[in-house]
Amino acid sequence: MIKICQGRDGNGAKRIIFSLPADEPPGRVSVVGSFNGWTPGQHDLEPRTTGRRSTTVEVAAGVDVQFRYLSEHGYWFDDPDDPEVLTRVDDPAS
Repeated sequence: MIKICQGRDGNGAKRIIFSLPADEPPGRVSVVGSFNGWTPGQHDLEPRTTGRRSTTVEVAAGVDVQFRYLSEHGYWFDDPDDPEVLTRVDDPAS
């Protein structure tokens, strides 16, 4: 699941919250994308009390965001809920 919120800079930035079930897939998972130079391990999903795990990134206004998830076993995968949700990041109505 991905949630997009207003950023904290007051200049149109967006906060993107990436969230997955706590145990699917098992082991560590990081979100890797254009916002971190496609570098694994910079944005690991951390366990939450909700039974999910998540991480948040902030991107400047007008920046295109591409990403995939990477599990600790080298398995790359797309967001299972809505793989194209980030096409709406720069939509003024979001």
